[in-house]
Amino acid sequence: MTSETSGTAPLDRLARPLRDLRISVTDRCNFRCPYCMPREMFGADWPFLDRAEILTFEEIDRLAGVFVGIGVSKLRLTGGEPLMRRDLTRLVERLARHPVDLAMTTNGILLPRYAPGLRAAGLGRVTVSLDALDEAVFQRMSDAPATAAAVLAGIDAAERAGFSPLKINCVVLRGVNEDQVLPLVERFRRSGHVLRFIEFMDVGTTNGWRRDQVVPASELRARIGPVHALEPLPASYPGEVARRWRLADGSLELGFIASVTEPFCGGCTRARLSAEGKLFTCLFAAHGQDLRAPLRAGADDAELARRLRSIWGARGDRYSELRSRTASGERVEMSYLGG
Repeated sequence: MTSETSGTAPLDRLARPLRDLRISVTDRCNFRCPYCMPREMFGADWPFLDRAEILTFEEIDRLAGVFVGIGVSKLRLTGGEPLMRRDLTRLVERLARHPVDLAMTTNGILLPRYAPGLRAAGLGRVTVSLDALDEAVFQRMSDAPATAAAVLAGIDAAERAGFSPLKINCVVLRGVNEDQVLPLVERFRRSGHVLRFIEFMDVGTTNGWRRDQVVPASELRARIGPVHALEPLPASYPGEVARRWRLADGSLELGFIASVTEPFCGGCTRARLSAEGKLFTCLFAAHGQDLRAPLRAGADDAELARRLRSIWGARGDRYSELRSRTASGERVEMSYLGG
């Protein structure tokens, strides 16, 4: 192992190590959530990536190995909806050979079909997005021919396959689904899972983000507190994005991801790899660094590692901390990077 590919994680300009890599395996999704892929923008004529443009499983595995070699300890598969990528279990089998925490974020609809195979292939953890229990509200949030009941069936299937605890993510939009917060708390009490609420973020430029649609994490805690007393919990690890709380009776752990009102840029250790092989050092970035070209041109692992160290070493991103002082402009879409 050369010094370039050794496991010492590179530091960026703010002394943040590279520890986490989120891998988008497809830019396609079977939902059209308004905060991510609004249907009026992502319609039938949207130019999704061609098959030749996206990284093969072998290429993803090769890059993942280089990332792990320089210190990455967590890999998370995202999309779009990752389970729309054909034969995803083959990729999981490859990635599970690396000494990492291997996870996936999904909308859950396809878990009844794929959860057992994913578990057998070596996937360690699953996060499921569920923005409402009420079916009418769920339809507004997903804009898809799916139901909240189908997502709950996916969660049940994941449990049966051995994924426990799960993380359940809910993006909250004012005027749409904030009345689902308490029902979700009640639904997942004593389930053993972790329920997380996410502030509506200005990722990309197509979701029509407005600050008045953001329901601050502090307001969500104020909604829950009178019904269930809350207690803060310490972070599980440095750089954790969710502020951890629990119900005082111990029946449910809650997380609040508050990029807008409680920015956590100072501890961000994440990089994101798009389905076509571009590396992004911030969720709110406008441009990524192309890794597919050198990979397909024959670069060896040492050269790729040097490139990764250079990209991360130049990183100074802290968009959420500077949001109010940053001019609006083009940013890559959440569906492209998987959040």
